[in-house]
Parts: sequence; structure tokens; C-alpha cells
Amino acid sequence: MRIASFNVENLFDRARLLAADDWATHRTLLDTYAKLTRTLQHAAYSATDKANIVKWLVALGLEKADSGTYVILRQNRGRLITRPKTGGMIVVADGRPDWVGWLELKTQAVTELAVRHTAQVVHDVAADVLGVVEAESRIALQRFNVDLLRPISDRIYGHIMLIDGNDDRGIDVGVMTRGDHEIQRIVSHVDDADLAGPIFGRDCPEYTVALPSGATLLVMVNHFKSKGYGSARDSNRRRQRQAERVAEIYRARRAEGIANIVVLGDLNDTPDSAPLAPLLVGSAAAPTDLKDIATHPSFDDGGWPGTYTTGRAGNKIDYILCSPAVFAAVTASGIFRKGVWTSSGRWEMYPTLTREQDAASDHAAIWADVDL
Repeated sequence: MRIASFNVENLFDRARLLAADDWATHRTLLDTYAKLTRTLQHAAYSATDKANIVKWLVALGLEKADSGTYVILRQNRGRLITRPKTGGMIVVADGRPDWVGWLELKTQAVTELAVRHTAQVVHDVAADVLGVVEAESRIALQRFNVDLLRPISDRIYGHIMLIDGNDDRGIDVGVMTRGDHEIQRIVSHVDDADLAGPIFGRDCPEYTVALPSGATLLVMVNHFKSKGYGSARDSNRRRQRQAERVAEIYRARRAEGIANIVVLGDLNDTPDSAPLAPLLVGSAAAPTDLKDIATHPSFDDGGWPGTYTTGRAGNKIDYILCSPAVFAAVTASGIFRKGVWTSSGRWEMYPTLTREQDAASDHAAIWADVDL
């Protein structure tokens, strides 16, 4: 059987801020969006909160209307702000209980070629169990499976599952399995929290998959906090909390006697990073025996160890982590890059991939063949 992980970077619709080509500008806007979203949840708005709300709404292009280039302010019941005819903006709500609404990122359609290249990657990787990162919904995965994959593949996915997570940008994690690899059990961790608040920005779902051999495989799909916006300190701490919790779940399942486990997805950091150490290494008191597929003797990275954009070592952020039983059963593994844009000639691309916006993703798919 083949296991794979692929960050599809949304299938049909992407947030304009995430699809933009001026990353320096849009990273700042995403940071502003995140700070404003957190502040809007305060039970009471202080004078400083109100000043920041106005400042950040203006920065997001919402000074004159509730709909801007990148963001929509939804004011469904009550009002957060008013805009006097004389100009400016006034925060009229004194706290979260005074109004019902939210900030919403505007989306734009992915190019037709980008979606078709994504389907081609999924077809060519030919995974029996595919962990999917940054999918907008289960319905989108179903549409993709039937409308895009079926015309080019004689074997589409019989089981598709995605649990709506904590991210309001439509970048959740899910799994697609072939018909003879039935999803038997699902456990969500969307509500897991510690003293600092919710742990997972999306979820860490556990999928128990039945294998034709009669064995089962526990698949844990993850998408850790990115480095894209927010302070480095806060982002690193969030990833570390996520790594610690995934390691706890993994150790608990191993203690229950489950031998076949893979933790896969986009962990948004490198193997030698401190935030991922609790998951990749553990500690003397709480070690983990997970093994990175990239360390397997069979692993073929084509000379480029990274899985994101340029393929350099510092962009090695996508993983298939295997329990000892799974790692011992690996027969082949590697990175599939044809759908990733490059202008440097570092790897082969599809002949129809001639511009960056038509790339399947900015992440390469990572895969492993396992004899279970």
C-alpha cells in the first residue's frame, strides 16, 4: 500500500491574501487580521482595544465599507462600528456580547490548470491513503474526487473525510482512502486546549483505516502553525504546544497496543527545530519512537531535501512520521515534485505548468510504500 501527504493549498478557492504574490505586504495584513480577530473576542473593549480596532480595520481597507479587497466585516446582529457622514469610524460596541459578527477573508477561484495539475499529482502519486492539508471542505474533496480525478483515473477514492477545524480561512485537514481501505473510526481533537487556549489551529484527527490484510493503520493528519504571520516567538510556541500534544496522543495510542501509526502533514518547521523536538525526539521522561520517512534508506528526494517551494533543506516542512512497525515495513519512499513550480530547472514539471499561478501547490507530495 502507499501512504502519502499532500498540501493541496486549497482546491477551488483560496483566500486572496494567501494567493497573493506580494508576500511581504500580505504577511503584514494577515498579522493584522489575526490581531483584530483576537481583540474582537474580548468580553469588554477597553479604550486601547477600540483604538486598535479602528486602526486595524483601516489597515485592512474597511474604513469606508464593510467589504474590502481582502476582508469582509460581517455585522449580523448589533453593530461593532459606525461610520459618521462626517468621516472616520467609531466603535459603538463595548464588548463581544454587544454584537454578532466576524471577519471573513475574501476568496478567489484557483485557476483551472492549477486544479487539474492538483488532480494529476494525486493521480500520479497513487496513494491508497492520502492525508490532505489545506482542503476547504469535505464537499470540495468530494467534488475534486468525482469531477477532476475520475476523468483521468480508473480508481478514485471510495472514502473521504474532513472534520471542520478551528481555522476560519478554509484550510482544514482530511483523508482520502481507496475503497478497500475503509475508514473505521474517527477521533477529533478540535477542542483540545491547555492553559494558553486551543492547541490546534485546524485539528489533529485520528483515522483508523482498515487494510486488505486485516490489519489497521492509525493515521493522524496535522497542519501546525505557520511562520507566515504573527511573531516568531508566538508561532514557535504554538507549534511546540501542538507537537507536545500530538506526541502525547501518539504515546497514548502506543500504550493501548496500537502498533501501526503514521503522523503526517505540514508541520511548518524543520527536523532540527526546537518546536518539533517534542514530537520528533521527545525527552528522557517522555521519548517518542517516531521515525521520519526522510531518514529511511529508500527515501529519494531527487537531490533536494525540502518539500516546500525551492526544495532547499530549510524548506523541509512536510512529513510522514512512522511508528517502528510501519517504518520497518517501508519498501520505498520519496518526494513527488512535478506539480510544484520552479524556474530554476531543479526538477521536472508537467509540460502544461508554464507559470507559477497554475502550480498544483507550493508543496510537494511526500509518499511511502509500506508492506502491512
